[in-house]
Amino acid sequence: MKRRVVVTGIGLVTPVGIGTELTWSALMEGKSGVGLNTKFDTTLFSTKIAAELKGFDPSLWVEKKEVKKMDPFIQYAIAAADFAVKSSGLVITPDNAVRVGVNVGSGIGGFSTIESEHTALMNGGPRKISPFFIPSCIINLAAGQVSIRTGAKGPNTATCTACSSGAHAVGDSYRIIQRGDADAMICGGSEAAITPLAVGGFGNMRALSRRNEEPQRASRPFDKERDGFVMGEGSGLLILEALELAQARGARIFAELVGYGMSGDAYHITAPSEDGDGACRVMANAINDAGLKPEQIGYINAHGTSTPFNDKLETMAIKKVFGAYASQGLMVSSTKSMTGHLLGAAGSVEAGIAALTVYHGKVPPTINYENPDPECDLDCVPNKAREAKVEYALSNSFGFGGTNACLIMKRFVA
Repeated sequence: MKRRVVVTGIGLVTPVGIGTELTWSALMEGKSGVGLNTKFDTTLFSTKIAAELKGFDPSLWVEKKEVKKMDPFIQYAIAAADFAVKSSGLVITPDNAVRVGVNVGSGIGGFSTIESEHTALMNGGPRKISPFFIPSCIINLAAGQVSIRTGAKGPNTATCTACSSGAHAVGDSYRIIQRGDADAMICGGSEAAITPLAVGGFGNMRALSRRNEEPQRASRPFDKERDGFVMGEGSGLLILEALELAQARGARIFAELVGYGMSGDAYHITAPSEDGDGACRVMANAINDAGLKPEQIGYINAHGTSTPFNDKLETMAIKKVFGAYASQGLMVSSTKSMTGHLLGAAGSVEAGIAALTVYHGKVPPTINYENPDPECDLDCVPNKAREAKVEYALSNSFGFGGTNACLIMKRFVA
């Protein structure tokens, strides 16, 4: 029999708050984390805005001499892990270390390190490449560093599935605990890709918003005037535990993770299929895995990127899966309207938000929803948070290459 799995710790490091409580408070107030991009000179770039991790001081979590040996995405993961472990009260000891695992994914990894070291190579030759270059930027070193710093010696892995990375890390960790390969997992995603190469690349795809004069109004999922996503950065890590062990130590339980779905589009390298097939199947798979009926889902934290194509097709998919209920009681919001799109960290940040939604009985809004789009005619919880007792919250994540993940959180009652 599969073991039940619960969320006992949530660590969010996002553009709206360094820490879970600050992030949740900002979401409830409808605050935007978007502003002008201060990471580099954007004069020649079509997009000059981003959702930066403002006020982040890595020295609070990483020894000063070690900071330069880690790309920011690793630093963010270490901070998120610290918040998650502390909120869970989980103590990792020599007795339980081999039963606690780590799975921290990223869609892009250490882009800023790759760019800076390439510049060093071009300017000074191979001798100028840092000996810390490789361990500073490869994707699995976020999981590696979290493991080293927490002492977790169980399964150690990393997902790399574009914008579904964080969600897949959480879902795969759920399966690891279900089948008994670990008792607890530190899991999620981390991303720090506000770099010239990444912004230029996404910009030339015309995927990014160019609403440069109004940064805080740029990310507007489901709004008729949406024109692209806003690049974000940060990390979201969860502590998942087997229910019986969490209860035995008297842990606070934010939610129970009850459903996980995966699917592939097999359609296009960047665009979802025009009939929303992959998105439909991933939600249906998660709902079936949880043993639920669609109408039992009270809230969806949508992938909701603020791109014209994604929001239209996600709406279509929701309507296909949920039928008439999609417009008769189902709440759907996109917290990317506030955080921007954290790419590989988005799915785990939003899974954490879904867990907090069922725990607190409050639904975060979709801000900047001003011009209704007939093709996105859902209850998007426009502009203001809503108090609502949500029994089941579903979180969607879709990635380039047609890789999709869906997670379902249940309100836990002892």
